[in-house]
Amino acid sequence: MTMATMNDALARAHGSRRKFGRDLAGLSVIIGLAIVGYLLFPNNLALLTRMTAIALLVLSLDLVTGYCGVATLGHAALFGTGAYASGIAAVHFGITDPLLMLVCGIFGGVVAGLLCGVVILRAHGLPQLVLSIALIHLFHEFANKASSWTGGSDGLAGIAPDPLLGQFAFDLWGRTAYVFGIVLLAAVFVVLRLIVRSPFGMLCRGIKEDPIRIRAMGASPKATLVKMYMISGAVAGAGGALNAISTQVVGLDSLSFTLSAESLVMLVLGGTGSLFGALTGTIVFMFFEDIVSAANPFHWLTMVGALLIAVVLFAPKGLYGTIAGAVTRWREARR
Repeated sequence: MTMATMNDALARAHGSRRKFGRDLAGLSVIIGLAIVGYLLFPNNLALLTRMTAIALLVLSLDLVTGYCGVATLGHAALFGTGAYASGIAAVHFGITDPLLMLVCGIFGGVVAGLLCGVVILRAHGLPQLVLSIALIHLFHEFANKASSWTGGSDGLAGIAPDPLLGQFAFDLWGRTAYVFGIVLLAAVFVVLRLIVRSPFGMLCRGIKEDPIRIRAMGASPKATLVKMYMISGAVAGAGGALNAISTQVVGLDSLSFTLSAESLVMLVLGGTGSLFGALTGTIVFMFFEDIVSAANPFHWLTMVGALLIAVVLFAPKGLYGTIAGAVTRWREARR
């Protein structure tokens, strides 16, 4: 073995260790924050579980917007479809096992992701954004009209999931739902870290930077982006299923344009193109929204707007992106 080969092998091993360390650090942060949240807010686990479900939605949005550069304001269609698929499976087909309900939600999200991806990716730029808005309104209207299946404007009620693994019931305190959500979020985070670092993930980043060059290399940008949309749909559908299981009701708000817009705001707040940024933006936005809305029920949107303006002006890479960049520059300065 030559010296150059040995150096390459050592460099790859060092890079693998660094990536594993970051994955382990990410899992540690998620579990640590989950424990802290449980200890600080034992009577408000419903909010934390809702935050976990929305974090899955924002992670799924980051896959198509942050990593692929697809402009969308209709991503709640995937989340809501997963929620309704899980709820309909329980109410109309008697599938009340939480894990099977989760599978149904993931499947619904994948189907919605395929449909939305095929439609949205036919355009670029502003027309793409308009198509996404049209889709979320169509999904919302379809759920409203199909009231015999979805409950319409009254919502889909009567969802009664069985105890998780036959042992842990979904009680009023929300402990089981919270733990279930954290385990799901941690598992999804690990899988997404592997996906975005894989050759497929690198190809998606390349499409975002220069789709013409990727096409010249023989790859199909549209087919690749549709696949990523389906993966994104699976993640969003899992979030929707978690929301249906934990709240035991699915409403039209899960398919609202407002939820789509808020998820994009959370992503920009934390930092696009980073899974850690998606988690950061979700936590900061939802906690800030909960605190200021309780402190000032009439003008809390003003404070939320001020926060967003400040972040966009002074931290254009998002909170996590700006902090991570500052830490990197500090480390380089110390060398």
